[in-house]
Amino acid sequence: MEIAHEVACGMGGIRTAGDLVLRMQLSKGMKINDAKKYVAEKLGVSPVDLSDCAIMREIREDLNLGRPMPPDHVAKGMEAKIRIAKALDIKINSVERFMRMAGLK
Repeated sequence: MEIAHEVACGMGGIRTAGDLVLRMQLSKGMKINDAKKYVAEKLGVSPVDLSDCAIMREIREDLNLGRPMPPDHVAKGMEAKIRIAKALDIKINSVERFMRMAGLK
């Protein structure tokens, strides 16, 4: 099952920066190249690096943005979403609602 999940996440998702780029496309209505530039700038890498699994694994580990098969003590679920919202300087509806319901905002 682990292998199936790893493959399903693939190059377009959490193994690289596909999920982050897609978030920018959906939340800000950006075209793909603009979204890649924005995410790359926020993460401090080049747009080409966004599709490199090795580089993005290090960045995701450093910023604790979530990984496909996270080991113990690594951000998962809402914790990862909160970190993504801060790293990209965007609002994520589920994060905003969680913070409000938890009395943190």
